[in-house]
Amino acid sequence: MKHLLGLFLAFCAAPLGAHPHIFVNTGLEIIVDDQNRLTHVRVTWTYDALFSLLITEDMGLDDDYDGTLTDAEIATLTGFDMNWIEGYNGDLVGELGGVGLAFSRPSAATAAFDEGQITTTHLRRVVGAPVLDAPLVLRPYDGTFYTAYEVDLPISVSGREGCEITRDVPDFEAALALTQAELSAIPEDPDLAEEQGYGDIGARFATEVTVTCAVQ
Repeated sequence: MKHLLGLFLAFCAAPLGAHPHIFVNTGLEIIVDDQNRLTHVRVTWTYDALFSLLITEDMGLDDDYDGTLTDAEIATLTGFDMNWIEGYNGDLVGELGGVGLAFSRPSAATAAFDEGQITTTHLRRVVGAPVLDAPLVLRPYDGTFYTAYEVDLPISVSGREGCEITRDVPDFEAALALTQAELSAIPEDPDLAEEQGYGDIGARFATEVTVTCAVQ
């Protein structure tokens, strides 16, 4: 998360700097069935300590600030980040063999709280369950860059062997320089800003995860 925190400080130093407010460590589990079909992606999010504190305080959890929650509190916490508005993509973009993937809304949500940080998981069904016969690319990111995702938790493939996983981490300094150069040109009208391409500014900070499996 140190790269993203560095970005945060750099953005704050910029006079017009829009910057991330939430920092999330991310992991992915790619799930394949016995017919080599890509059926689900399980996503893990570990929130930064400050955001975790804000959430637990807002929900009246961990009143003794001992960094642990009771089973009842965990049950209350579970699903707090799953109330997605219509059209929200869950900050996950994917493609298989260059063709975009569609994902379901989240299910099977879990939550944990350890050393002052919230970790949640959820399951996304891959619409159509395509055969995993081409490179799979997943990019966890928030287009507005309000939330910054660092893909530094485990990435795995369940259901088959012979897969290679690579992570293409962006050049943060170059992305930051480009963003700062563009900030002064962003229109005040948010709709106009989106039309000019600033609604997906977080894409340039996204880590690209590529999964390539041996042909069966």
